Amino acid sequence: MENPVDPSPIQSIDDATVRAAASGARAARRNLYEQTSHRVFRLMVRMVGRQDAEDLTQQTFVQAFGKLSQFDGKAKFETWLYRLATNEALQHLRREKHRRTKELLVEPTIQPADRLEQSERAVIVRQALEAIDPELRAIFTLKEESGLSYQEISLALGIPEGTVGSRLNRARRELRKLIDTPQ
Repeated sequence: MENPVDPSPIQSIDDATVRAAASGARAARRNLYEQTSHRVFRLMVRMVGRQDAEDLTQQTFVQAFGKLSQFDGKAKFETWLYRLATNEALQHLRREKHRRTKELLVEPTIQPADRLEQSERAVIVRQALEAIDPELRAIFTLKEESGLSYQEISLALGIPEGTVGSRLNRARRELRKLIDTPQ
C-alpha cells in the first residue's frame, strides 16, 4: 500500500454548517458533501469494491441528510458520517453475501516492470482486504485509509477503544498472513 492516508487534511466541519444543513440549507449540504464525499467514497471502495462504492456513497449522504437532526455534536461530524458509511457498507455486504470477482491484471507487455510489480502488489492487498471479515476491514480502513484515531473509530463504530485496538491488530495479522502466503 503506497500512502493510505490522504496527505491533504480535511477541514473539520463546523457546527454552524451542520446546523444550516440540518435546517435544509442547500449550500451547507453541498459544502458538507464536497468536503467529505471523497473520503466516504474511498472508504466504500475499500469496504465493498469500486463497482458499488459510488451508489453506496450517495446512499450514505441521503441517509446523512435525512438524519442530520439526530447528529448531537458529541463527536466530530466526520466521525458520525463514517459511522453511517460503515453501517451502510456492512448492510450491503450482508445483503449481497457473495464475493466480488477478482480483477484481471493488464497484459504484462503493456506496463513497465516496476509498474506491473506495483499493480500486482495492489491487487494482492485489495484481495487480502476483501478476504478478511468486513468489520475488521472497516476498522483497518478507517485507521489506515482515513487516518482516524482509535477514539474516533470507537465513536464511529460504537465499540470500546480497546476493542478497536485488538481488532485492528487482528486485521493486520490476517492481512499480513494473506499477503505473505504464496498464491
